[in-house]
Amino acid sequence: MKKTLIIIRREFLTRVRKKSFLIMTLLGPVLFAGMILAPVWLASVEDDGVKRIAVLDSSQLFIHKIPETATYRFTYVADVKPEDFKKNLSQTEFFGILYIPPYIAYVPSGAEFFSYRQPPASLIMHAANAIEKEIENEKLKAHHIENLDDILRSVRTRIDIRTFQLSDGGGEKEHHRGLNTGVAYASAFLIYLFVLLFGSQVMRGVIEEKTSRIVEVIISSVKPFQLMMGKVIGVALTGLTQFAIWVAFTLLLVATAQHVFLPDTVQMALQQGGEAIGSSGGMQNSEIAGKTGEIFAMLRSINFGVLLGCFLFFFIGGFLLYASLFAAIGSAVDTEADTQQFVLPVTIPLIIALMSMFTALQDPDGMMAFWFSMIPFTSPIVMMARIPFGVPYGEVLLSMVLLVAAFTGAIWLSAKIYRTGILMYGKKPTYAELWKWIKYKNK
Repeated sequence: MKKTLIIIRREFLTRVRKKSFLIMTLLGPVLFAGMILAPVWLASVEDDGVKRIAVLDSSQLFIHKIPETATYRFTYVADVKPEDFKKNLSQTEFFGILYIPPYIAYVPSGAEFFSYRQPPASLIMHAANAIEKEIENEKLKAHHIENLDDILRSVRTRIDIRTFQLSDGGGEKEHHRGLNTGVAYASAFLIYLFVLLFGSQVMRGVIEEKTSRIVEVIISSVKPFQLMMGKVIGVALTGLTQFAIWVAFTLLLVATAQHVFLPDTVQMALQQGGEAIGSSGGMQNSEIAGKTGEIFAMLRSINFGVLLGCFLFFFIGGFLLYASLFAAIGSAVDTEADTQQFVLPVTIPLIIALMSMFTALQDPDGMMAFWFSMIPFTSPIVMMARIPFGVPYGEVLLSMVLLVAAFTGAIWLSAKIYRTGILMYGKKPTYAELWKWIKYKNK
């Protein structure tokens, strides 16, 4: 045990002191924070370039019917032929020409837009929607139906069905599907990402030690099983350390950036809330308080202690399962190029688990989600996709027991391959040879 701890310490310190680890540890939170803040920043940035559009309406039905926006301005031009205007477009201030023929109501594809540069999709959609709406209004007037917008606004109804989980004692717990889905997806995908990333690191590390012949010196002092377990656990601790740093610094960067670079977003929300309260009195105030209470209720509905404990267990269990297999592959080959025939069967279950995760997000208690959350090769990802929605403790415990049994068997199996393959050089092994290595008895 003491020798295994020494190997774990060596693997951990060797990896955390690498420049690549330090760079990714610092760069990771910046990338994650950027992914979170970029949509907010892009949504808050206004496009200062106003595009002016010349509208040639031969039908005379859409004059001043296309609403202007902060980006698009529409000027209606009369008594001009489209061909003449197109020839002189470069000499005008207009970005493009929107031509509406007189038969637009009967030929939906009759409208045309001319410009020297590719027009934004939002511009084309905005103009098309305005024309469609006006044509629909004219057709409704022909049937003596007016004020369609008022009619639709008065009858439009949105139904939000709240879901509750009943308990045997008569209690009930509300589900918040949107939040649960986000937490489930993030947890499951992180396990997939880290197992694949750090499992590959174990394989590359074994190959490097084998090709440099350092392993021959190490094996003279420790058993192959101790070496393999020390390497696997050391890399696992490295992954957990990096993950914890990423989470802490990402939250810190997001909070700091919101107050330093995007203060207007928070201030705008507060101002809008204050204006709403001032203009509408207690009704708006109660609505805002209700929304705030709803957010806190959603957060309280998730047992973060159970979620974190399950995440750590399934992360470690899934990593031990796959990392031991990756270590066996690394010990069986001489170069990374030779790993392809062995890596594919190992990564296929991970891909299947990732695909099954989306099914579990849609139906967490479905038959497919249940079985894939029990199969050890897919359970670390699929079970984490189910847990935020609420899974009976018996199913979670059964999945954990099966995972422990699976990675124990995988470690035993991989150790058989590892003890022989780590000292084999110059020959590409086959599956038949790996099976012979597994059947070798310990001397």
